Amino acid sequence: MKNPEKADTASIAAGKVLYNKHCASCHGKKDLGDGIKAAQFDASPGNFTEKSFSIQRDASLFYKTLEGRDDMPSCKKKGDSG
Repeated sequence: MKNPEKADTASIAAGKVLYNKHCASCHGKKDLGDGIKAAQFDASPGNFTEKSFSIQRDASLFYKTLEGRDDMPSCKKKGDSG
């Protein structure tokens, strides 16, 4: 499954707003998994700059974000998450 959202200036800007609102507190402002809330969880929030993250398929990332897992909450209840 391919990402149906075109990666253009508008979608990237909207994604940054959502990331800063919902994700950066755990995943960090530079995607290193070092956000201000990261230390309070049993598992690492994940470092998005690592190759193991970048090789994942869009569908896999979408599913994990939508459903959540471990300490990460589901994004289904967030009205602006997609």
